[in-house]
Order: sequence, then C-alpha cells, then structure tokens
Amino acid sequence: MTFENIQLVIEEKIAIVTIDRPKSLNALNKNTIQELSTVFQELKSNKEVRVIILTGGGDKSFVAGADIKEFSDFNQEKAEELARVGQESLFNVIENLNKPVIAAINGFALGGGLELAMACHIRYASENAKLGLPEVTLGLIPGYGGTQRLPKLVGKGLANEMIFSAKMISAERAKEITLVNEVFSQEELLIKAKELANTVAKNSPQGIEKAIQAVNLSDTEQGFLAEMKYFGELFEMEDKTEGVNAFLEKRKPVFK
Repeated sequence: MTFENIQLVIEEKIAIVTIDRPKSLNALNKNTIQELSTVFQELKSNKEVRVIILTGGGDKSFVAGADIKEFSDFNQEKAEELARVGQESLFNVIENLNKPVIAAINGFALGGGLELAMACHIRYASENAKLGLPEVTLGLIPGYGGTQRLPKLVGKGLANEMIFSAKMISAERAKEITLVNEVFSQEELLIKAKELANTVAKNSPQGIEKAIQAVNLSDTEQGFLAEMKYFGELFEMEDKTEGVNAFLEKRKPVFK
C-alpha cells in the first residue's frame, strides 16, 4: 500500500503506522484521516499482524491536532458531519479493533492528536511529549471523542480541568494521572513500544480480541454479561485448545 501522509512497516507480527507530515507537525487533515482509516481496516484483516504501533514522524510531534484551515468556514451541519465521519471511520475503528494498538506519543499530542492516542488501547510517551485539548481556546470542544474517553481514563474532575483550562500537561504528569502508561526517552520510545508489542504478540489473538471487546464494555451495564459470554465462546476456539494443552504438556503455546 502506498500513502501520501502515512508510512506502514510490518516487522514479523508487528505493524508500525507512522503519520508522516512533519512540516505540519503531523496535523490530521481529511486525507490523513482517510488514509489511517484505510490502513487500519487493512491491518484488521491481516492475519500475520498481531499488534499495531501508531506514532508520528520526526521527533517533535505525535499529532499536533486537526488541520484548522480545513473547517474554519464550516456551518453546524458540516461540522457535525466532520466529527461523525472522523469518529466512525477512524477513532471508533481503532478503539474496537480486533488487535491491540499501542500509541507511541513522540512529542505534541494536542486536540485530535490526543483524541487519537486515547482511542488506542495502550499509550507510551516520550519525555518531551506535551498533551492537551485546546479546543475551548477556539470556541469549540473536542469533536473526536475527547469529552467521552478522557473522563474514563483520568476521571471527570481531571478531564474537566484539562478541557476547561486547555492547558498542556507533561508526559510525567500524564503518567501520574494514568493518561499514559509509561514514559521513556525519545530514543527509547519506539524500542520499548516494540518490546511490549512482541510480548503481546506471543499471546492468543483470539483471547486478546475478546478481551478488547470486554474491556470496552467495562463501563456499561453489559460488561459482566459480555465477559461471561466471551469467556464461554473462547472454549470453542482453537487458541484455548492450544493454550490449555501447552500448559498441561509444560511447553510454550504456539498460537496460529
């Protein structure tokens, strides 16, 4: 696949998706969102890929936000359509993907960039990362899921503080409030993300897919029922047979 604004590299079972618009600090325009949507749909059905890492090109920015020039003259109808298409085609796709997505946040993650990182299942950040939702400085609010995902990650009080103040926070502060999992040097970031990806890739793809679905329902009334249902479904799948047999035979499982 050839893209204008992103790069895709597949190393064994790991796919690395890099947003490559460094002159624009990797800002999300409509074309980039469409390309990301396409590549994630392709990776969803690629049976050789077990884990995906999403990062930004260069060393300054993961994604510095949306491309404001594209929607500066929109009316209400166009703006709602922009948010809906973005959420349905990309942000929700990542959150509900059948394989884990790790965000390697290498610099600014602002507005739509932070929303993109929050749609991922795990977030690692570099020491120079700055995270925030500055939309209210433009007379707007986050439109790609920021008001919904941030409270679930850090709690309503801290989410309100970040959204209302529009302040950027450091990577260390983001770790303190559990917005990111770990913080590393710029040089270590992708190395550590790959290490985690390789660890995850050794485990059951079928089990991980069901775990993603169950965790995504953890703040709903259906969460416990879904967990029981998925737990039962896995007993009819190949990975459970291989995993249990490997345990009883005292060997490492080989999940196909």
